[in-house]
Amino acid sequence: MPRSLRVRSIALFAGGALALALSACGADDSPAAAPSAAGPAASASAQPVLMMKDPWVKTADSGMSAAYGTLMNTTDKDITVVSATSTASPMMELHETTMVDGKMAMKPKEGGFLIPAKGSHEFKPGGDHLMLMDVKTPVKPGSEVTFTLTLKDGGTVQFTALGKDFAGGNESYQPGTGGSGMPMGSPSASPTSTG
Repeated sequence: MPRSLRVRSIALFAGGALALALSACGADDSPAAAPSAAGPAASASAQPVLMMKDPWVKTADSGMSAAYGTLMNTTDKDITVVSATSTASPMMELHETTMVDGKMAMKPKEGGFLIPAKGSHEFKPGGDHLMLMDVKTPVKPGSEVTFTLTLKDGGTVQFTALGKDFAGGNESYQPGTGGSGMPMGSPSASPTSTG
């Protein structure tokens, strides 16, 4: 092969190799950039660790109210909810319903609510609930109230509940009745009481 042809072949080969190397670098950069760009979208579309099914909140112009629904754990690990906040009230407590001095009473849930792996926990009138202690933004029928749950590991989960009229309960905070409990009305009314 003549020298000039060999030089051209080497130049063409080197140019082709350089073009392939540059396109390969570009190809390597693109996939690397794609996951980071797609990362937030993928995590946003991923199923959340906790989901609140059928959430609702008792209507109230002021004072106390409560939120209900079924909290579902979609993971393989137990999750503990340790606190809650809402757009309707500056102060919330996690409440459980227990027997105090022979009467049904609600009180703050020590240690929070454990939602078992692949399990659920129901918040319902007369049972466990998310208590709004000092409603500042009135909750009307159909109002949307955003709640943020804080988990034991520091993570948070948000959900929105709709305002719904509910006639049960109408209890008031009465410290000193069975410790930190709140009376829930007569024992016969307790299944439909709020709280």
